[in-house]
Amino acid sequence: QAAVAAGARVLEPGLAAADLSVQVVTFDVRKSHRLPGPPGGRFRLYLGTGGPGHIDPYQNDGKAVWTQGTLENPAWEPRLHDLFTAIHADPDSALLAVCHTFGLMCYWCGVAQPHLRGPEKGGKSSGVRENVLTDDALRHPWFASFSKSLPDGRHFKIADSRLFDLLPVPWPYPEEMIAISHECHAPGGPPGEALTMVEFARDRGGVMPRIFAVNHHPEIQDLEMQLDLLAEKLARGEVSFAWYEERNRLLTSLLDPQTAKELRLTTRYTLLGPLRFQLYRLVRERCERLGLETGVHEDQVVG
Repeated sequence: QAAVAAGARVLEPGLAAADLSVQVVTFDVRKSHRLPGPPGGRFRLYLGTGGPGHIDPYQNDGKAVWTQGTLENPAWEPRLHDLFTAIHADPDSALLAVCHTFGLMCYWCGVAQPHLRGPEKGGKSSGVRENVLTDDALRHPWFASFSKSLPDGRHFKIADSRLFDLLPVPWPYPEEMIAISHECHAPGGPPGEALTMVEFARDRGGVMPRIFAVNHHPEIQDLEMQLDLLAEKLARGEVSFAWYEERNRLLTSLLDPQTAKELRLTTRYTLLGPLRFQLYRLVRERCERLGLETGVHEDQVVG
């Protein structure tokens, strides 16, 4: 919500003149089994969040270590897959996702399978890590700009918190889909096998991802607010102390000024830029249908 609100602030003058507003509607898919409607009606821009447990909901019995205490009814999964398919088929809609939803999308289209990170990989990947851009990313109109902003053109910092690697399948990707980045086991090292960013579809102009997901946390921005929220969750008994302690360590490590600067660059290119591009486009098109001007164009994000 904070990322959407930040993008919408630029649009406020035009929205106010048109008597329009940007609204974020939240659906707890895995618990309530409520999903947003398909594209073409009320919804055009979809955001998928992180969450605990196995990527395959049938594995979440609340007991196995990978469930993180998650016990769920997997009846929502086929309906979510249908929604992903509908969004992919509609060139006027967009879907951006992080962490757990990244895994769900890879599972949906069959480009990768989840594998629990074992002791040989150090178990759960948590904290500030590096990812590395693929050759396809260097040729991508948007991510090529990201590459030019990096010291070596390839390696970038992420805020990580994941139990599973998404390992590519041994057959070709579906048309349009390309890997944007992989994990990196050591700073400046070669790419690992696990996928960490995938573009599933691009916008009509061929510049910006339209359906895109990452296996890290670019949405973490206001660190002090996030720390306060963690403390509140612990005080209300919503989370275990171990869960709180792990995330508190991660967020505290991000307070280092240089680390924060590098992560802000990652956030710009892997979340805020694509989000604002799609948001500005939707608002501009809506206002144009009403014969109104917003003074904002999505191409401003690219420029």
